[in-house]
Amino acid sequence: MERAPKFLDPRTLARLKGLQLRARHIVEGYVAGLHRSPFHGFSIEFAEHREYTPGDDLRYLDWKVYGRSDKFYLKQYEDETNLLCYLVLDISESMTYRGPDAPLSKLEYAQCLAASLAWLVLHQQDAVGLVTFDTQLRAQVRPSSSPPHLQQLLQVMEQVTPVAKTATGPIFHELAERLRKRGVVIVISDLFDDVASMMAGLKHFRYRRHDVILLHVLDPAELEFPFGGTTLFRGLEQFPELLADPRNIRRAYLREFGQYLERVKRGCLSQGLDYRLVRTDQNLDLVLTACLASRMRRIRG
Repeated sequence: MERAPKFLDPRTLARLKGLQLRARHIVEGYVAGLHRSPFHGFSIEFAEHREYTPGDDLRYLDWKVYGRSDKFYLKQYEDETNLLCYLVLDISESMTYRGPDAPLSKLEYAQCLAASLAWLVLHQQDAVGLVTFDTQLRAQVRPSSSPPHLQQLLQVMEQVTPVAKTATGPIFHELAERLRKRGVVIVISDLFDDVASMMAGLKHFRYRRHDVILLHVLDPAELEFPFGGTTLFRGLEQFPELLADPRNIRRAYLREFGQYLERVKRGCLSQGLDYRLVRTDQNLDLVLTACLASRMRRIRG
């Protein structure tokens, strides 16, 4: 198996300053490896043929049809001209957490992930928009397929100031009503909120016939609780500091966190949502490829 380019490693990305530089390195590395991948993006559902016109991409010529009719026709895809991708990015204070061994905070990792997905969607000439949220919708950038649009998305992400808690349920309800044209909604969040409320909001997206992908971004320390000795835990999202011995609470913490993850996964499964747990020490190429593969499976299914 070929190794991923080194700049897709979060530890390498941590040494790069600025989202634009990180995004460029991720995308350049990932696209360089696309020739080894069977996945071509979000626009993969065949719909019909149309007659060839000069300037069309020759990769989509249907040679079987040419053999039968002696005419050039191209394969058209269902989402080729009208796919909308909505990136929904959690910028609440808990997203600023970075564990003792993590190269990036959850927010930094999520920003790199969102920037890379935006680039890939624009690269295939589809439209992508961005929403940032905590207890409110903080920014909403309308979808566009224009290549310079990426710069606007990066600027919005770079200007975030995480200070508030999360209110996923109400936010998802409001957003489902705002996003009137059907599309692919990619939620990038640590999902630290009431699970029942959150699932009700996500169900609203499905009611509006959106295709929903959840990228659940977590720090390795949140999953493994590797702390030892008396530790001062700094509260986020208005929670107080807590001085505790992790050895006394580790088992209970892991049990509660495991039950929380199970509720999230079970809720997504019951609603037909595409759920993926993403660790901030995971190489970005693995996450991007998995996202494209899951999209393909959902369309073919």
